[in-house]
Parts: sequence; structure tokens; C-alpha cells
Amino acid sequence: MVLTAIGAVALAAGIAFLGLSKDEHASTRFWAVLLQNSVYWLLVVNAAMFFLCATTLAWAGWTQSFRRVVEAISVVVIPFGILAFIVLMGLVFGHQHHIYHWLDTEAVANDKILSGKSGFLNPTFFTIWSAITIGGWIFLGWNMRRISREADVQPFTVEEGKKWIFKNTVHASFYIVLFALTVASSIPWLWLMSIDAHWYSTMYSWYTFASSFVAGMALIALFVIYLKNQGHLPYTSEEHLHDIAKFMFAFSVFWTYLWFSQYMLIWYANIPEETEYFKARVWGEYRGLFYLNLALNFLSPLLVLMKAGAKRNYTIVSFMAILIIVGHWVDFYLMVMPKPLGDHASIGWFELGIAIGYVGMIIWFVGRALEKAPLVPMHHPFLKESVIHHT
Repeated sequence: MVLTAIGAVALAAGIAFLGLSKDEHASTRFWAVLLQNSVYWLLVVNAAMFFLCATTLAWAGWTQSFRRVVEAISVVVIPFGILAFIVLMGLVFGHQHHIYHWLDTEAVANDKILSGKSGFLNPTFFTIWSAITIGGWIFLGWNMRRISREADVQPFTVEEGKKWIFKNTVHASFYIVLFALTVASSIPWLWLMSIDAHWYSTMYSWYTFASSFVAGMALIALFVIYLKNQGHLPYTSEEHLHDIAKFMFAFSVFWTYLWFSQYMLIWYANIPEETEYFKARVWGEYRGLFYLNLALNFLSPLLVLMKAGAKRNYTIVSFMAILIIVGHWVDFYLMVMPKPLGDHASIGWFELGIAIGYVGMIIWFVGRALEKAPLVPMHHPFLKESVIHHT
């Protein structure tokens, strides 16, 4: 509640001193910070449902002992999706062309590149697809949680268990398809890449996915460790933590692979339309954050989480989880800020206050969600596999 209050105070002060300011840079900073945080934290909590559905399709048994933690995190998609949609609509219908240049109709008419992309970079398509996307995430996530609650009622017979697992698998596939059409493709183009509407990268959506997914796994690790330390999750052990930390390690490397592939190809080709994206980040005011991004999101996980013992240590995993979440917040900061703010960007009271507020809301909403169902789905057909899990 304290963290959420800090965020609320920061938002109120931001509206008064930045959002309503006649200074162009102040107003742009206000909207850019809201865009960065709303999109980042939404994708992070949404990664929980992706993890749940991907492991459901794989018929994974090891996740069942902490399944309800993942489900509780996915509940936060509902309030965060609503907040993100409000921010996105504020940008579009508030004609914030300093963030999205394609909102300037005169500029589009006189710009061949913007005009060529106007079929999807326009307020109507942006609004409809954003609404379908967020609505789909909320509905399909709710549906997966509803089906999961059936494991709390009574034990399944063998045939009932088979049918229930099949139903889980089918409904998880619906979510995975939507996820592929949104997070893995179109949504990063619309919400983030269109900030630099003249620039594009075919790796951008995968890069955005990797950044948000590894942060989502880090968030799962933090809640699992906290609940375990509080005496909950009796069937979750260091074996499960080891595998969660494996995801954190593996997708940190995967994120680095995508980061390097995107950067290296653009650097090697040396085409002006492409290099302008990295020019501001490597040689401008963001140079320090550019290298900090690599240190937090690649070097630290690589050096610390490589050993098996580190993946089983609650303190080390907790520290690295926090570091990864902060690191990828910095990554999203670098995605959003350089184009609209140029050299006027900074990480000050407003940036930190809004981020802290989102952290507070995550803790609050996840805690409330955890109260509403047993922490272990006792009648899940795969629960025994989780109990005896050894990695």
C-alpha cells in the first residue's frame, strides 16, 4: 500500500507539473513515462499466463506445486491491461504526435514512409487491435484460471482426468495463438516500434518478448521464494526453484542473442535508416544506460546463475530476480525514450515514482488473488509429478 501510494503521489505530481505543463518536453516526458511503465509491467505479468499455457501444452507436471502463484500473477493483467489501454488511448486521441509521429496527419501526407505504413499506423486500427489484444488476454487468462479451479472440487477418475487435461490443453492453445499474433508479432510494432516509425527491425517483437518473459520468470521466482519462506507451498522445493532459475538464466542468454543479432546486423550493414536507432543510444546521452543494460541483463545472469548451486540458493535467486526486473525496466526505457525526448530524458522522481507504484500494485493484486483459491491444486492429475520432481 505504501508503494502504491508513492506511485499515486508521483502520478498526481506528474499531472500537475508535467502533464498539464505548456512545456513540450515536460508533457512528452509525462506521456512517455506512462507508456513505458504501462506496457512493460503489463507484458511482464502477462508472461505468467504464457508460461502457464506453454507448460500446459507441454503436459509439464513440475509446475503444479506453484501453479497458483503463476495464476495469481496473471490476474494482474486485468487492471494493468485497463491502465495500459487508457494510456494508449490518451496518446492516440490526445494527439500526442511527439510520441507517435504518425498521429500527425500533415507529416504523414508529406512523408512517403509514414504514408506507406498508414494502413496499420492509424488511430482506428491501433485502437481496435489494442482493444482486441488486451480483451483477449484478459478473457483467455480468466478462462484458464476458471478451468484450473475445477481441480479444487473433487478427485478426478482416470477418464475424467484425461478429459480435463485435454480441455486444459485445447484452451491453452487458444491463448498461445493469440500470444503469437500479439506479443510475438504485432503489438510491439504498434505500441513500441512505431515510436520510431521510420525505423523497423524484423527481430523487434522477439526481442520485446524475451525481455518481458525473463522479467516475468523473475517475478514468479520472487513470489515463490516469498511464499515458501512464509511456510506455504509445501510441495515446492529447491528442485522447482532450480528450474525456475534455469528459465531466468536461459532467457537472459536468449535475450542477449537477440540483442546482439539485431545490433550486429545493423552495425555491419551500416544503412543510415537503420543505424539512426542505435546512434542515439550508443553515442548520445543514453550511452551509460546502453552499457548498463548489457551488464544487468547479460553479464550478471551469465556470471551468477551459471552454477547449479546458485540456482538453488534463495538469496542469490531473489537478488538476481530483482536485478533482472530492474534491468529490463531499463531496457524498455531505452526502447521508448530516445526518440520522443532526445537529450531531455532523465530518470528522476517521476520515472521512479511511477515504477514504484506499479510494483506496489503487483504486490497488492497478486496478494489478493492468492487469497481466493487454495495455493496447491490438490486434485490436479499431474500433482504427484511435481511432488517427486527432481531436476
